[in-house]
Amino acid sequence: MSECSSPQTSIDGKCLLSYAVEQLLGDPSFVTNAIEATEAQKRAMFAKENQLRIWKDYHPSTQVQSIPIKSKNFIGKVVEVVNADALVVKLGDGTFQKIFLSSLRPPRRGEGDSAEGGAVVVAQPQVSGQRVRPLYDVPYMFEAREFLRKKLIGKKVNVTVDYIKPAQDGYPERLCCTVMRDDINIAESLIGKGLATCLRHKQDDDQRSALYDDLLGAEQRAKKNLKGVHSPKEAPTHKISDYSGDAAKAKTLLPFLQRAGRTMALVEFVASGSRVRLFLLKDTCIITFLLAGLNCPRAPRMQEDKLLEGEPFGQEALAFTKEMIMQREVEVEVEACDKGGNFIGWLYVEGKNLSVELVAEGLCKVSPQAERSVHYTALSEAESKVKAAKKNIWESYVEKVEEKLEEKVEDSQAEEQVVPEKKYKAVVVTEVSPRAVFWVQLVAQGPHLEQVMEEMRKDLAENPPLAGSFTPKKGQMCVSRFSDGLWYRALIEKVASTQEVHVLYVDFGNRQVLPAANLATLPSAFAGLPPQAKEYHLACVAPIDDEDWKDEANAAFSDDVMGKTAMLNVEYKVQKEEYASLNYEGVDVAEKLVKEGLLRVEKRREKRLLSLVETYCKAEEQARRDRRGIWRYGDVTPDDAKEFGYQKGQ
Repeated sequence: MSECSSPQTSIDGKCLLSYAVEQLLGDPSFVTNAIEATEAQKRAMFAKENQLRIWKDYHPSTQVQSIPIKSKNFIGKVVEVVNADALVVKLGDGTFQKIFLSSLRPPRRGEGDSAEGGAVVVAQPQVSGQRVRPLYDVPYMFEAREFLRKKLIGKKVNVTVDYIKPAQDGYPERLCCTVMRDDINIAESLIGKGLATCLRHKQDDDQRSALYDDLLGAEQRAKKNLKGVHSPKEAPTHKISDYSGDAAKAKTLLPFLQRAGRTMALVEFVASGSRVRLFLLKDTCIITFLLAGLNCPRAPRMQEDKLLEGEPFGQEALAFTKEMIMQREVEVEVEACDKGGNFIGWLYVEGKNLSVELVAEGLCKVSPQAERSVHYTALSEAESKVKAAKKNIWESYVEKVEEKLEEKVEDSQAEEQVVPEKKYKAVVVTEVSPRAVFWVQLVAQGPHLEQVMEEMRKDLAENPPLAGSFTPKKGQMCVSRFSDGLWYRALIEKVASTQEVHVLYVDFGNRQVLPAANLATLPSAFAGLPPQAKEYHLACVAPIDDEDWKDEANAAFSDDVMGKTAMLNVEYKVQKEEYASLNYEGVDVAEKLVKEGLLRVEKRREKRLLSLVETYCKAEEQARRDRRGIWRYGDVTPDDAKEFGYQKGQ
């Protein structure tokens, strides 16, 4: 065949012949070996667009034709991989575009070939009543997603629009493209690994990948090498435990995550600026994770097919978090679990604390609960800077000028710090436990409690319980016979066996392990009385991490206050636990123990506690100088303590 010409270029006759055969038979294998397939495709596309020779009646898809020229080719950064055939890319103008890989079919559940004669479809049994999770349940879907995620997340790609697949069968319109990264066709690589297959288009269907022959060739190689979905071996399975939204299951996992420290995880979904779903790589489980230390605005969300409006900057916080961590491997440090089964803690990506980053961007505020965290300094500094810059949620922030009360005093002091008035109450210390924990009864309630105990014991004497008639259950109130032979109200905390039942004496705070035979049903007339003993922690102090010194400190604490009347003032609360100062005969008990070198000072940052902490620090410094207690052989502060700038996980 002679060579034919056009004003723009010349088209080889063999090229036209080969594509005419392909048009008739739909088989690219007829392309002459002497002509490179890619070059042939380019020449044929030129012939189509210019309606040359056999393409004189060719009319391109109106959908592709309607795309602006500048939109057919663009560069974007990949921010999300959707299963195994779609990507979400961020464009240069900051907008996001979802694109699908042209002429590619991901693995799918079920049996039999596609209607278009397409891909190998892997069968997978489904457990009745089990929630379907395609990413983990469809064989090779997870492997395909991971292949794309590791290659593309956070990377820039070149995108060429091939065609637009119209909306049908409930699926929205799809923008189908060829995606290139470092001159590598991503769809070709995926198919070549056996993690996807090539769609078979109808003979007259020109809506296909511009590099369709390359995809077919990759599939033939994958079949020949028995890779992925073409392998005769059993498909890989993923046994995933889902703890999200299950409070009971989450509580069983909490202790393990707390002991583990920093744990590697993969961010699977971002619900808001501070709420994400994680796949824990080591534990192969899914959890819902909330960022600690933040008050984050809510993003718009769907509820019962209705869109609920979000709070100001909620959408911006969501977008920031999503772009920073979506489908990236991160480190998480779990601290707690809420009643909804959501884990709370800190998340790190590329060494950055996400909570601090959100505050620094002015998209979240620091929560008061963050005061006890080692990250509080970083959070407060970031918030101070963004306030000064009036960025995002702080754009209309006006710093309040606090009025300072100055008093003229004889000693020429310019001003005094106003200390909140302490509200002391008289208590009797009934139990002292390790780690500076103690139980007290209110002195004013003492006579009433004694009267109730006498009436209860009289009732039990008149109606003695039958031996063996009581079956202990965890969480149940009962009466327990103490070593003095008297009955006391108790709460069952654990039932190890009929010979080992753990109880807490709710009116005194002490615990005991005893046989079930020593327990009986609590008379109903005495069940309504609230526990008369309450648990407290000594405020602003903590024991040293040494068992011998803990025991010595506990013994000294007990000798000082056990069974004695003291004055108690609640200084602060942490969740449900109350921390208090305790004074006996005008002496602060915690200060005395610190001065004896038996406790360490916990340097809290609240303004109302500055005076108390300063007093305790002076006592600790004196103990250092006198080498008392734990300071006997010098400074016991470990090299990795936070006083030296150490943070857990470094």
